[in-house]
Amino acid sequence: MLVNKCFISRRRRLCNLLQEKGLEVLIITQPANLYYLTGFTGEAGALVAMRAEAALIIDGRFTVQAREEARGVSIRLQKSTLPEAVGRFLRAARVKRVGYDPAALSVAQFRELRRAAGGGRVWRELSGLVEGLRAQKDPSEIAQIRNAARLASNVLIDILKLLKPGVREFEIAAEIEYQMRRRGASGPAFQTIVAFGERSALPHARPTGRKLGKKELVVLDLGAILGHYCSDITRTVFVGRAPERIRHWYRAVREAQAAAVAAARAGVECGEVDGAARRVLAGYRLDRYFVHSTGHGLGLEVHEEPRVAQGQKQRLKPGSTITIEPGVYVPGTGGIRIEDDVAVLPEGSEVLTRVPRDFIEL
Repeated sequence: MLVNKCFISRRRRLCNLLQEKGLEVLIITQPANLYYLTGFTGEAGALVAMRAEAALIIDGRFTVQAREEARGVSIRLQKSTLPEAVGRFLRAARVKRVGYDPAALSVAQFRELRRAAGGGRVWRELSGLVEGLRAQKDPSEIAQIRNAARLASNVLIDILKLLKPGVREFEIAAEIEYQMRRRGASGPAFQTIVAFGERSALPHARPTGRKLGKKELVVLDLGAILGHYCSDITRTVFVGRAPERIRHWYRAVREAQAAAVAAARAGVECGEVDGAARRVLAGYRLDRYFVHSTGHGLGLEVHEEPRVAQGQKQRLKPGSTITIEPGVYVPGTGGIRIEDDVAVLPEGSEVLTRVPRDFIEL
C-alpha cells in the first residue's frame, strides 16, 4: 500500500507540472520512467499520463505482469504497434495538447503516432520532465541506493584478495559480477571495469585477457542493481610497493575527492563541486590528466541527472544523489580514480559507499 501511494504521489507531481506547461497529456516510454511512475518493470510499453487518468499500454507479453505491478493504473492491451496503439488512445480520449520526449521516439515512431492520433492535436517536445523529478530522491530511494552501495562495497573489499600476479582482467570482472548476484543484486549497473597497469589510464577500460604483473596499478570500477536502484564505486590499488610518483598521484586524487565531497551540499551549483576537485588537482599540476567530469546523478539508472561537471549551473537539492569520482590518467603509465556515492541531505551529505580510501598496496 505504501509503495502504491508513492507511485500515485509521483504521478500527481507530474500532472501538476503538465498543468503548469499547459499540456493535457505526456507520453512516456523509457523503462526507468515507467517504473518510477507505476512500478511496472517490463522493458516495453507506454504510459499516457493525463490529469484524470494514467493508462499503461502494453502488449500481450506483459499483461499479467502489468496488472500485478502497476496498481491504480488503467492497463490497455495494444493490438497493433505501440505508436499506433498510443495514437488511437489519444484519438479516443480527445486530448488536444500532447507532450512527448523526442529523445525517446524515433522519427518513424513519431510519424506513426501522429498519423494514428489524427489531426487537430498540438504536439510539444518536452525532454527531461520525469528525469527532473527523479533527480530528487525521497528517503526510501536513498535507502535503496545505500543498500546497493553497501553491497558493491562489500564485493570490492572481498575481491582485493584475488588480485595476484597472473590473474586476468576478465577473471576478476566475472568474479565481481558473480559475487554481486550471489549477494542479491539483479545484475551489474554497468559493464564492470577492471584495468591493470598501463590500461588503468583508460577511464572506461573494458576487461581483457591481460594478466596482472608485479608493481602495477589496478583500477576496479563496479556497481550493483539492488531493488531497481544502482550503485557505482571505484578504488585503485597497487600490487607491490608503489614508487613515490604513484603515491603523489594518489594523494592528489584523494584530496580532490575529499574537497568535492565537502562541497556537495544543498544549494551548491554542480559546477562548483566539479571545480573543488579540479582546483586541488591544479595545485598538484595534474589537472590536465583529469579528462572527465567529477560525477553524475545516480538512481534507477547509473547515469542520470544532475551532471556534476564544469559549467553546470544546476544546484544540488536535498535528495540529490551523485557520484564523486575525480581521476588522474597518464597515458602509457596508468591511472588512479577514487569514486563514492553521495546523498545530499537537508543538512550536509552522506557517503553511501563504505570502502576505505587509504592507499592500498597488496
